Amino acid sequence: MSRPTCVVVLAAGEGTRMRSSRPKPLHQLCGRAMVRYVLDAASQENVRATVVVVGHHATWVQKELSELSRRDVPLTFVEQDEQLGTGHAVRVALSTIDDAIGDLDGDVLILPGDAPLLRRSTVAHLLAAHRERHAALTVLSARVDDPTGYGRLIHAKDGTLERIVEERDATGEERIINEINTSIMVVRQSLLGPALRRVGRRNVQNEYYLTDLVSVLHESGHLTVSLMLEDSNEASGVNDRLQLARAEAVLRRRINDQWLARGVTMWDPDATYVDADVELSTEVALLPGTILKGHCVIARGAQIGPNAVLSDVEVGENAYLGTVEATRVHIGADARVASFVVLNPGADVATGEIVTPLTQRSH
Repeated sequence: MSRPTCVVVLAAGEGTRMRSSRPKPLHQLCGRAMVRYVLDAASQENVRATVVVVGHHATWVQKELSELSRRDVPLTFVEQDEQLGTGHAVRVALSTIDDAIGDLDGDVLILPGDAPLLRRSTVAHLLAAHRERHAALTVLSARVDDPTGYGRLIHAKDGTLERIVEERDATGEERIINEINTSIMVVRQSLLGPALRRVGRRNVQNEYYLTDLVSVLHESGHLTVSLMLEDSNEASGVNDRLQLARAEAVLRRRINDQWLARGVTMWDPDATYVDADVELSTEVALLPGTILKGHCVIARGAQIGPNAVLSDVEVGENAYLGTVEATRVHIGADARVASFVVLNPGADVATGEIVTPLTQRSH
């Protein structure tokens, strides 16, 4: 059995560049809050607890995420009252981490709440590599063409990871380095607390940098290493609306590719929009411009579109919907709903029923 793991998700930031009253971790991508993708990626074997560090709009974030808590992997919230950096954020979670792992010497997986493109398989690979090397700390890194804005990884001559330098504190020579910090790391739980207590604030930001754990542990003789991402796009953070749109485009492509592989037909995948919680059966056909939002369930053989917009709609087998707008309705098997019909919440189209603009009803 693998060592017990406690997951820490850092979701306390304000996200001022989003220019929104909504907390950054709760901005939507394909119908889900951004931080939910991070939590999904962190769902690994032998995770004892997941700790979400909240700060700005803490109550709002906690309320939206509390429903995700499961009995087998409880979701716990701790609040970072003062925004004193990522190192301080993990510090406020220490007691919760220790309670989750107990006397066992486990690992702590630390993730930012704004990395929705991270895959579960990548996290599994990171944990496995960390344990195989018996490392004290493993940082997930990426090599990019333009490292502007990211911390740079500095390696020792023996190839181990010596330190991470934030761009604001980097020299001109260090800024040329294009291996960057993804803000994702695994640390041995028994070493985390003592190392964090040695992290200071002597930097341009006057903050406790979580990345300083690397130099603290390396200088103490512990093995600190990095693991490079095969796909650097997984490390892409979301700090503004442009990055949000780009991340959503990637996620929509992943979702469409998944359904295409399972036997769904999309006449034009680039013009078909399917949210993450939609359920599709085989031989469903989605015509261009179709938008499926929320928790739609589409049965085998149904055809939808073009330019249909469905939200939380259940569609029966072999039903046909043209350019239809519908929200929270049920459409029976073999039903036909013609174009330019609007079905309001509560409507129920019976099996085999034909609905046209002249016959439509709201409920």
